[in-house]
Amino acid sequence: MPKVTIDRESCISCASCWTECPSFFEENPDDSFSMVREEFRKEKSISTGEAPDGLAGCVQEAADLCPVQIIRIDM
Repeated sequence: MPKVTIDRESCISCASCWTECPSFFEENPDDSFSMVREEFRKEKSISTGEAPDGLAGCVQEAADLCPVQIIRIDM
């Protein structure tokens, strides 16, 4: 499963990732920045998760669309 990391400090809260891939990304209600949905988090970190095969394409598209390129995907 690809490891996904969000650089939340650089997030501009544009909503592109959670609009493109709402099954994996969501808006944090406390600071309005992007975070990984709880069921996909790794080590209970809101900025790191693992994308299951069924969401890998969606997650990649969200990363590609991010205007500040803060979503990193490692295989």
